[in-house]
Amino acid sequence: MNCKISLSILFIIIGFFSSNSIAQNKKLTLEDIYSSRMYNAKGFGPVRWMKDNKGYSTLESNTDAKGNDIVVYDAATGARRVLVNAKQLIPNGTNKPLSIANYIWSDDNNKLLIFTNTRKVWRQNSKGDYWVLNLKNNKLTQMGKGLEEATLMFAKFSPDGNRVAYVSKLNIYAEDINTSVIIPLTKDGGNNIINGTFDWVYEEELDDLDGFRWSPDGKNIAYWQSDTKEVGTFFMINNIDSNYSQPIPLPYPKVGTANSAVKVGVISSTGGKTKWFAIPGDPRNNYLARMDYIPGSDELMLQQLNRLQNTNTVWVGNTKTMGVKNILTDKDEAFLDIHDNIVWLDDTKSFTWTSEKDGWMHLYKVSRNGKEIKLITKGNFDVVNINCIDPVGGFVYYIASPDNFTQRYLYRSRLDGNGEAEKVSPANMAGQHSYQISADARYAIHSFENSNTPRRISLINLNTHQEIKLLEDNGALKTKMNELGLRNKEFFQVDIGDIVLDAWMIKPINFDPQKKYPLLIHVYGEPAGSTVQDNWGTGDNLWHQYLSNQLNYIIVSIDNRGTRVPRGRDFRKSIYRQIGLMAADDQAKAAKKIVTSYSFVDEKRIGIWGWSGGGQMTLHCMFRHADIYKTGIAVSFVALQTLYDNIYQERYMGLPSDNIAGYRDGSPLTHAGKLEGNLMIIHGTGDDNVHYQNFEMLTNELIKNNKLFTMFSYPMRDHSISQGKNTTLHMRRSMEKFWKDNL
Repeated sequence: MNCKISLSILFIIIGFFSSNSIAQNKKLTLEDIYSSRMYNAKGFGPVRWMKDNKGYSTLESNTDAKGNDIVVYDAATGARRVLVNAKQLIPNGTNKPLSIANYIWSDDNNKLLIFTNTRKVWRQNSKGDYWVLNLKNNKLTQMGKGLEEATLMFAKFSPDGNRVAYVSKLNIYAEDINTSVIIPLTKDGGNNIINGTFDWVYEEELDDLDGFRWSPDGKNIAYWQSDTKEVGTFFMINNIDSNYSQPIPLPYPKVGTANSAVKVGVISSTGGKTKWFAIPGDPRNNYLARMDYIPGSDELMLQQLNRLQNTNTVWVGNTKTMGVKNILTDKDEAFLDIHDNIVWLDDTKSFTWTSEKDGWMHLYKVSRNGKEIKLITKGNFDVVNINCIDPVGGFVYYIASPDNFTQRYLYRSRLDGNGEAEKVSPANMAGQHSYQISADARYAIHSFENSNTPRRISLINLNTHQEIKLLEDNGALKTKMNELGLRNKEFFQVDIGDIVLDAWMIKPINFDPQKKYPLLIHVYGEPAGSTVQDNWGTGDNLWHQYLSNQLNYIIVSIDNRGTRVPRGRDFRKSIYRQIGLMAADDQAKAAKKIVTSYSFVDEKRIGIWGWSGGGQMTLHCMFRHADIYKTGIAVSFVALQTLYDNIYQERYMGLPSDNIAGYRDGSPLTHAGKLEGNLMIIHGTGDDNVHYQNFEMLTNELIKNNKLFTMFSYPMRDHSISQGKNTTLHMRRSMEKFWKDNL
């Protein structure tokens, strides 16, 4: 018996060392990350909750038809039913089903609108072809036949489901589904006039893409019109697709320059003359950021931001009289963001509204005339986003994280404002939660992740938070990750004196606290985002694990003041009129504190890198804090703040005429002559967001100051530098080599 036990133990020991050696031989490679995408997490969906809230629809592969079925699952029983077979989506004369980029149901669920054959407009694939499937007679009809292929945008059913309206080549059309008769509602689109959609800056900075709305009775269509005549044109140059260079004109309003003149009008859905609202204020120096019909009425609610974006004026416009009335004005000493959390309550006698006016982002209930305002969510915490407002149940469900700014949990509060906030997410699931909730708040598609756990997606009963069905647990990915034996990301805080900042750290697999390691800091630092989040993907997670373990680096990221985290209004808006200044100083103080706090960090080998706003922050740190940072890589950066678009930059900096010092000192270009360390700059020449002009101006300034540096230009790649074969892998390899050579 003893002999058998010993042999068993021996086999276990052999097995242990054998599997351990396999695990240690399995290394993370850039090819696995960026070429084969071996470690990509799986999602689920897209999911649509059915209008009866009893189940959800999703897409599933139909191998026989070589397309996707639309299937519906009953939430309570799990029963599966094929709602639309891929074979029903095969157009006459073809043998292949339509690919489904998006699908929309008519109000009566009898018709389905399919978006397919998509093309990119600016950054989104928002134009393509639309088809309608009539589920009663199985007839498949293409919309917009006779118009140019793949030019239809934002198609949507009329309330009665008999017509579809859409935009094509900057004009709005309405089409009868049964007769295929197309009525052009606008005819002046083109050149400087944009109907039913938006210019580059409205889409990029205000999230405005779809620019028209059916009236509740289907008789009218309200829409935005933009006149870009006064907007400056920026020319990108395509040098790679022909013998002669091709200029690409882009109407792009830079800081301090003219915007499009934007107005809202109403036209009969059968054609006619547009009536325009006379909304007070210069249309080029105010932004009509939102417009929607008030349910069951002839009235529109419009949100108008002033140019400084510190005042949001809410108007109600009567589409019969075309008169407008101001019902609410929200103001801030710094800046305001647009929030899309308006739900009408009490038979449209009141509506929900989000504001930071008490120092925290909260949801309020406002009477229709704007005279009564009542707080719904209460407490010293920020509402990160609204997930569901359930008037019948009397609750609003929202994401918040009062106790840990790197995490996200579901809470709920009573719509009548009584009681305290109630945490819905389980206390034992630390990390980030997101929810797609049925309209009656009975069920939800729940996603959970943290920095060590890829997305786990399940159908839950929201009342009990009990799992009904597991939809995706990314088990195969977890197994692959375990084989790598990586160290978990460690979250910690850095006290820089006047504030404590959140941060994370990655250590090499074979970390030895007695050794000295180079420190590489990943930075973003601007108001649009955050890098220090306890989730699976934020901060180029696998890239940083690769650098840590292949190059033996300590990787750190820090969220400075001004980043988009739920720490209250003052934290986020402390950087007003000083973008790049306070944030870079916070980063420098944090780097110094980390050096003194952790003996294994080599203070003589500190590097920093970032993309976009993080690229700008990298340049500030390299130029203005050269005593700390020895090596840096700045990707797709803003070098001179007046070169960026006006909506973003003016929101945080004010106008250049009244903040001359802020724009000057906040621009890395001003400080380029102070470079002492090793700098690599990377940019795509086809970047429509942060123009390649920034790269060239900085290059010129560095040359003028006799500063040696390394530069990489990626021809006709945009802000993501991802287009073209092998681009991503090549860029990461180049960055890796630079770190090896210089850090």
